Amino acid sequence: MKIHEYQAKQLLRRAGIAVLEGVCVETPSAAADAFKTLGGPLAVVKAQIHAGGRGKGTVTDNPSQRGVQLVKSAKEAEAVATNLLGKRLATIQTGPEGQTVRRVFVEAGCEIARELYLGIVLDRAAAKPVVMASSEGGVEIEKVAEETPEKILREHFDPHVGLHPFQVRKLCENLGIQGATVRSAEKFLRALCRLYVDLDCSLVEINPLVINKAGEMVALDAKITFDDNATFRHPEFAELRDLSEEEPAEVRAGKAGLSYVKLEGNIGCLVNGAGLAMSTMDLIKLHGGQPANFLDVGGGANVDQVTEAFRILLDDKNVKAVLVNIFGGIMRCTTIANALVEAYRSVGFNVPLVVRLEGTEVEEGRKIILESGVDIVSANGLTDAAKKVVASIR
Repeated sequence: MKIHEYQAKQLLRRAGIAVLEGVCVETPSAAADAFKTLGGPLAVVKAQIHAGGRGKGTVTDNPSQRGVQLVKSAKEAEAVATNLLGKRLATIQTGPEGQTVRRVFVEAGCEIARELYLGIVLDRAAAKPVVMASSEGGVEIEKVAEETPEKILREHFDPHVGLHPFQVRKLCENLGIQGATVRSAEKFLRALCRLYVDLDCSLVEINPLVINKAGEMVALDAKITFDDNATFRHPEFAELRDLSEEEPAEVRAGKAGLSYVKLEGNIGCLVNGAGLAMSTMDLIKLHGGQPANFLDVGGGANVDQVTEAFRILLDDKNVKAVLVNIFGGIMRCTTIANALVEAYRSVGFNVPLVVRLEGTEVEEGRKIILESGVDIVSANGLTDAAKKVVASIR
């Protein structure tokens, strides 16, 4: 689950982490008022969308307008907000189609002495969170990792203990941070690590992390992503969720208890089990096709869930064929076969449907499909299924 920059900074502030004053607004006139409220000689107007690279991003119908702009008056703030609100902002993460800007964050200016990068993620190989820091602040960390990986520093920490002071000093030494800034860094980094653990985050990223003229660390930007599997521990996160920033089909699937991710291909996939779903997508690609989605209905899907899954797949105008790949373990093939037939009849298919069943009661399941009279192509094995569904759209 992603949240906006202004929301992330509210959480940082509560954790005692230094951020600048700012106001989130949804109208140009409110942006002008926000500039006056901040009272500084300058401010920054930032488009709020769930994507990185906003500073280099451009408005799709007006490429001269960037997603982050410096303003020196209330009138300028209003003009920039007018050029952003309601428009689509394209960044390296959104692709050329962009995302609609529904709000902007007007933030106070800052005298910057130096820019750094700071991020915290889970290192699955080490089974620990890892702090990543770099002197290359304000630059896409992926670009740094590709071109100058030696500039990315790493420090793992125990989530029960947090980042040790000696680790902070080590990072500071390698980043060339000295004097009073080391004390600011210790407070900043250790608090950020606590926030990462306490809020069950999967990502916390500050880019750029700046050192101001007074030698203090300040989060000039903030990106936080929560682990979806832990949101049950944080009911307050529901207020932070912005459904307008999410793919509608993915929201719809989530309400039905389905794990769905929309992709750009034309072969819809309905599978039980995440690993099997990934293998199915791989084989479709191997045989020349393009999967339109990842869809895991889980081990206990019922008729209603399968029917809703089919509706979601068929509502995607790019889908030209559907592959159902079921390995019956906990779920019996007879259950999924009955669900398939019922869903096929109630939804109404207008594209080829290829089905591969294996596992518990597989023969009985195949018989149900065969005797149903519905137009379903049966496949023997996953490779056969992938070949047939790719052939069906050629």
